[in-house]
Amino acid sequence: MTAYTNYALRTLMFCALHPDRTVRVSDIAAAYGISRAHLMKGARQLGQLGYLKTVRGRSGGIRLGMAADDIVIGHVVRHTEGDLDLVECFNPDTNTCPLMDVCKLSRLFRRGLAAFLAELDTVTLAEMVADGPRLLERLAPRPADPG
Repeated sequence: MTAYTNYALRTLMFCALHPDRTVRVSDIAAAYGISRAHLMKGARQLGQLGYLKTVRGRSGGIRLGMAADDIVIGHVVRHTEGDLDLVECFNPDTNTCPLMDVCKLSRLFRRGLAAFLAELDTVTLAEMVADGPRLLERLAPRPADPG
């Protein structure tokens, strides 16, 4: 999974942990100790997809755009990861492997990816943050990673 998806999921979790307020991306960056710039693109896409609602203005920021119970982790991963071609042969347009269609490794990877996504489809954002108080204890602001 890419850092982009990881940060998108962390953004959603942070917003779910603060359901009664609009949060700033800088608050999320401080809580996780990651760059604000890395979070901005993901927050923008999550807003376009309806997972987040963006609030403009002086007291603006982001908040969940739908109920945490309605946000399925597998769906978010599919939206943020885009192309899930684990190996070259997953994409017939760019594949150069002569073993395509007879390779057991490719089939194994396809089954593994399907199982991974199926498992993520069983979990909602609400379930991910069900232990809210313990999660919040760990999210005390820390210095952001300059990268």
